Amino acid sequence: MNFRENYAQYYDLIYQDKDYVGEVNYILSLLSQVQPELESILELGCGTGKHAIILSEKGYQVNGIDLSPEMIAIANEQLRKNSQYIDSNIKFKQGDLRTIQIEKKYDTVISLFHVMSYQTSNEDLSAAFATAKAHLKPGGIFLFDCWYGPGVLSDRPTTRIKRLENKQVSMLRIAEPVLLPNENLVDVNYEIIITDKNDLTSNHFHELHRMRYLFQPEVKLLLEKHNFELLQCNEWITNAMPGFSSWEVYFLAKA
Repeated sequence: MNFRENYAQYYDLIYQDKDYVGEVNYILSLLSQVQPELESILELGCGTGKHAIILSEKGYQVNGIDLSPEMIAIANEQLRKNSQYIDSNIKFKQGDLRTIQIEKKYDTVISLFHVMSYQTSNEDLSAAFATAKAHLKPGGIFLFDCWYGPGVLSDRPTTRIKRLENKQVSMLRIAEPVLLPNENLVDVNYEIIITDKNDLTSNHFHELHRMRYLFQPEVKLLLEKHNFELLQCNEWITNAMPGFSSWEVYFLAKA
């Protein structure tokens, strides 16, 4: 097995308990307050397409973009397995959210599950915000979530162990974080052991996920640079005011 080539399969295994339907309903509740005529959505960093497919099922026109060709392949395979999507208004495309150009404007651009925290430099973040702005209709809405600085620094990440399995494989994942305080980054070092249940062979892999935690003033500054108006910043799912216990927040801005 090759973990990197088959990351999408293991990605869905790792996040098999994630409530995608609940998250879609949540973001639609946020968007309905500021954009009642929502029809078209661009998702930056769509992964294996689970949010996008649910949005499509609810009648929205959705385009999903992801840097990983393996993720996009899995997303398109899901569409091929569901005939109701063949002629629908959902499309997936491989591309870099910092540079991609699509000849279309959307009502909303979304970026979920901390995709913006993977933009680790000021240049990366600025480019991602520029992409969002370039693909929004006038008055369109940009919604994204991220790791929140006050929460990360108050409740610092610790080593975690996760055991998972499906019909084909079992997985042991050890996450060991290292904080880089002068760069507002966390290096999450993953040690992963995957065992094939059929032949009991195992493979060991190391993955480094570098994540940036963000603060409201810097996000507001970057949004203003790209002519966005920040409308809301609250804790993800709870809608509480962000504070020292908030690890995940969302930002909602108007073009």
